[in-house]
Amino acid sequence: MSKPLKGIRVLDLTNVLAGPFCCHHLAHLGAEVIKVEATGRGDLARQLGADPELNSKDMGVSFLAQNAGKKSVTVNLKNPKGRALFLQLVQTANVLVENFRPGVMNRLGTGYETLKAVQPHLIYCAISGFGQDGPWVNRPAYDQIIQGSSGVMSITGDAESAPLRVGYPIADSVGGITAAFAISSALNASPRGCFIDVSMLESVLATMGWVVSNYLIAGVEPTANGNENITSAPSGAFEAGGGLINIAANKDEQWELLANHLGVAELIDRPEYATREDRKRNRLALKADLEAVLKTRPARVWAKELNRLGVPAGAVLTVPEVLKTPQIAERGFLSEFQDVPGVDRTISVVTTGIKLDGEALNVETPPPLLGEHNKEIWGSLGVCDEELIELQKDGAI
Repeated sequence: MSKPLKGIRVLDLTNVLAGPFCCHHLAHLGAEVIKVEATGRGDLARQLGADPELNSKDMGVSFLAQNAGKKSVTVNLKNPKGRALFLQLVQTANVLVENFRPGVMNRLGTGYETLKAVQPHLIYCAISGFGQDGPWVNRPAYDQIIQGSSGVMSITGDAESAPLRVGYPIADSVGGITAAFAISSALNASPRGCFIDVSMLESVLATMGWVVSNYLIAGVEPTANGNENITSAPSGAFEAGGGLINIAANKDEQWELLANHLGVAELIDRPEYATREDRKRNRLALKADLEAVLKTRPARVWAKELNRLGVPAGAVLTVPEVLKTPQIAERGFLSEFQDVPGVDRTISVVTTGIKLDGEALNVETPPPLLGEHNKEIWGSLGVCDEELIELQKDGAI
């Protein structure tokens, strides 16, 4: 299978998550991704993660998670020789991705207009918290800041616990995927070459379509509803034996199948549960009626039976539990790399959740050491070994 981005060279100047996650997708889609890192320190994610030993080796778990398949070079863009070398590299590139604060690349003498003069067909993607203009343009932004600013926290949790942070960096992830989508689309244009401005704030708001539209169109202010799906009932998380089960009986026929299977068919004829709107108004009473039966057996047993009947259901799993399921194991979603340099152990990392022609997207090489490909990449530009040594002495690479 020929991957769709084969032959595309991407310069990844990004740090931590949103940008690296974008380029993670581009690498799995076949692009050659060259991670251009700051001399001496590299991507901050190299020092982040749950394993202090790996952090000390500049191969932190946060870095390993989304940098497989990439090459790493180091360069000091504040050094005139380093900047000149970088401009040579830009001439060979199709795409550049950065997630600095707006204005940083211009101050370094490597902004879009400068790079466009060097490579007219360059697709330049800038990922930032709030975009490249507007009253908030100069605000610093991390994932949690965007979660709060976007309204995500205000609708996460329930009436007692909200506002609550989503349990993973959703704003970084959504921003990264949005950028990868925009870049892939721009690569389809002819002639190529454009400036892509990705705002994490707007990217997150775009994914909140129903929530935002309920307010904009229907005038209904969003609220935090915990595990309840307020669009229907019974729909949400219910107490079962040994844990929670999610049930989404959103259609009348699914509600009737559920009630019959649980042995509470008499509930169907109760006036307070007669229609979807009735069930929504009386959802807490209905929840209690159903949980009285659901608690008698394990969540996974109920889920298997309900799904067989056509009632969507699933036990609420932990991350370790879902990673051990055959569903994940058999689809090629995880990649394993043996004896990774700088890590000295086998690691497993996630891929993309995409299959092309039945094949899961994978990359061949593990996350790189800092500057691992300096000789290969800078050498390909005509820099000999002696010059590399001098550039390193000068602090340019």
